Amino acid sequence: MRCFYSNELELELPAGHPFPMDKFRVSKDMLLDGGILKPEEIIEVSAANPFLLRRVHELDYIAKIESGLLDRKEQMLLGLPAGPRLFQRSTTEVEATRLACLAALEEGIGVCLAGGTHHAFREHGEGYCVFNDVAIAIRDLQERQPGIKIMVVDTDAHQGNGTASLLANDPRVFTYSIHVGRNYPTRKVDGSLDIETVRYVEGEMYLKQLFSTLAGALDSFAPDLVIWISGADNHRNDRFGQMHLSLKDIQRRDEVLLRAFIRNRIPVAVLYGGGYNRQPEFTAKLHRNTVATAKRLATEYRGI
Repeated sequence: MRCFYSNELELELPAGHPFPMDKFRVSKDMLLDGGILKPEEIIEVSAANPFLLRRVHELDYIAKIESGLLDRKEQMLLGLPAGPRLFQRSTTEVEATRLACLAALEEGIGVCLAGGTHHAFREHGEGYCVFNDVAIAIRDLQERQPGIKIMVVDTDAHQGNGTASLLANDPRVFTYSIHVGRNYPTRKVDGSLDIETVRYVEGEMYLKQLFSTLAGALDSFAPDLVIWISGADNHRNDRFGQMHLSLKDIQRRDEVLLRAFIRNRIPVAVLYGGGYNRQPEFTAKLHRNTVATAKRLATEYRGI
């Protein structure tokens, strides 16, 4: 199972910044130290070719991110310090997601040890999301295979408003999101199927909603590829997720979804999504667990 990563994914942020930028490195180290991944299974990536960005984002917005020339409102909306380092980091994340999708189509599963920047729109970024890696990867795949059917399965606690906006009215794409209804982002954008949960939803109710609604969507759309934004912000101790899932609930989510994709021979690209746990390193642990489940099931179903 190939996983895609780069040291460029870690960006120095001001002290006290709520985004846990070290989660990418920490989760990668956990996967290696625990023997879940071998060093050769982690592929170092470089920045995406700029023309890939231009298929999805406006030229002026790309230039603003690269130069750091965002006005105060744009800067507050994004939540990250714009400039060359952020541009390098974000384009590298785009490339990691793109390569994970290609690996999934070739081998049945691919993992980006980051990704899921689902709040990025064509002309602006928000919610710590700069460029929409999912939409960019999909447009690249459609150039290669025009008839490919792709489903975005987003189980991050927040709705992927940018992804829904960028992929709207494309019959080759189905966007599924299950998220807290009364939570960020305030302005939701309708996707193909949006499932809203109550605030502080318990695990049993959440999993019942997820499994029943996603099964029907998979059956009706029959995707050639699933891009799964897993999310670690569903945990009850997350600062922003406003869900009340336990560690076991999230492990159950991962197990059932990944087993369904792999057993039914639906290639799946696994992305991290958000996570802002109050306990240091717990967000990285949740991401690590998701990748560990993917590796175990990929090995279990190898050759089937």
